[in-house]
Amino acid sequence: MSVAKEYLKSDYFRYNNDPPRYVKKLLKYFRLSQFTRNPFLRLYYRFRFRIIKSKHGLEIWHNTKIGKGLYLGHPYNITINEQAVLGENINMHKGVTIGQENRGSRKGSPKVGNNVWIGINATVVGKITIGDDVLIAPNSYVNRDIPSHSVVFGNPCVITHKDNATLHYINNTYNG
Repeated sequence: MSVAKEYLKSDYFRYNNDPPRYVKKLLKYFRLSQFTRNPFLRLYYRFRFRIIKSKHGLEIWHNTKIGKGLYLGHPYNITINEQAVLGENINMHKGVTIGQENRGSRKGSPKVGNNVWIGINATVVGKITIGDDVLIAPNSYVNRDIPSHSVVFGNPCVITHKDNATLHYINNTYNG
């Protein structure tokens, strides 16, 4: 199985193998533009991806590193910096921003672990690390490292340790 098909399989699995049509197209062209070796096809897939993402107000670069099992709940107005690195089984919702800081000790982009749920209008910025099994509540502003197994909420962010923080929030995790 090609790498693109493997990633698409994992993404579709998160939607019970039946994502909405526009999400299916978005994920398809995102993954194909990343992994297709043929330069002409890659250019075509990037063009299609650009059209679909602009329709929905998405700012996701075709070369952004996102692991298997991406789930976009209500995929509108999501912004992800192209230098950000996201792990596997990530849930992102409407209005999420994952961006970089341009100055200071946190200059750079975030690295997000596996099994992370990011709520509506949450913002994650700077060269920080988000651990595995982290729930970032809606409208939270995160600009510091978050340990694994945590719930984060508020502005400034408040971190609470919780085992299985994303239990019942991240369904259909892909472990293939």
